[in-house]
Amino acid sequence: MWEKMRLPIGATFCVMTLHFGQWMNRVFNFYYWAWFPATFTAPGLMIPSAIFLDVTLMMTGSYMFTALFGGMGW
Repeated sequence: MWEKMRLPIGATFCVMTLHFGQWMNRVFNFYYWAWFPATFTAPGLMIPSAIFLDVTLMMTGSYMFTALFGGMGW
């Protein structure tokens, strides 16, 4: 399957869906339920790290090198 679908967008897609789920959780639980501002709870370093991980996968083309070098950059 990896030979047919070589799109290095997996980490970015997973982090974006994780952020969407966290955003929904924070909006409904912090803001609507506890009246806590949602801007104080948003992490901002996961998306650039996921893009770096996908770029490492795109440049190396190997899961092993991506795990070794991209994991260090995460």
